[in-house]
Amino acid sequence: MTVSLLGAADIRRLAADLDVTPTKKLGQNFVVDANTVRKIVQAARVQPSERVVEIGPGLGSLTLAILETGASVTAVEIDHRLAARLPQTALERGVPEGALTVVDADALRVTSLPGEPTVLVANLPYNVSVPVLLHFLETFPYLQRGVVMVQAEVAERLAAQPGSKIYGAPSVKAAWYGPWKLSGTVSRQVFWPVPNVDSLLVGFHRDPEPRGSEQERRRTFEIVDAAFNQRRKMLRQALSGVFGSSAQASTVLESAGVAPTARGEDLTVDDYHRIALVAPVS
Repeated sequence: MTVSLLGAADIRRLAADLDVTPTKKLGQNFVVDANTVRKIVQAARVQPSERVVEIGPGLGSLTLAILETGASVTAVEIDHRLAARLPQTALERGVPEGALTVVDADALRVTSLPGEPTVLVANLPYNVSVPVLLHFLETFPYLQRGVVMVQAEVAERLAAQPGSKIYGAPSVKAAWYGPWKLSGTVSRQVFWPVPNVDSLLVGFHRDPEPRGSEQERRRTFEIVDAAFNQRRKMLRQALSGVFGSSAQASTVLESAGVAPTARGEDLTVDDYHRIALVAPVS
């Protein structure tokens, strides 16, 4: 199978044919460099037999690079025009019938995926990247690993470790599902239009066993949000609203083996989970 990737001229021609102008509202910055999309696919270690989900395929540059490996793709696209055109582009570029499935929908509202893909590969819109990632990890437990291109600041936050200034609620929530690490840099010049922010690749592997139940996850995330909403305060103060008072928060924290004088950025996801397990159910 030979799949022909899109170049800059191809992408501009497709956009003109569809009367598509990249919009900030949808976070559309199309990748126009074949080497970059191949780099993303290589970072994700996509294998021929795998089923991949791509979020926001746009005009199809990354989609074709995934399909080039012999993997099959479920592509979720919110822009109706782009979703309608993508299968035609794939066929014109040498993709066999049946290898691509397009879901015309908002990724934040998708609750089922054809083929139950195990790998996530995407160039995510900067404005919704964290909510989309957390939604997919929560909703689709069969997703085992992935690599996404996001704004550099977001990637660094997702991969951040406790104790750093950029460690925050997204870091802890992402870690609930498994480890994350930075997987490569991307030049601004490979995008059309050129964004005013830098991009990085960040990858994840889901832990073999779930960390806890759905109820435990919700409770843990509630505590995480409270801790980082007032990140400069000691946890006994930051969590007083969750547990009723600073004194009660201190009791819960001590029961979980966490110092009441610690701050949110000092705790691992396991620490937050322990707090949720010993916390009284409201």
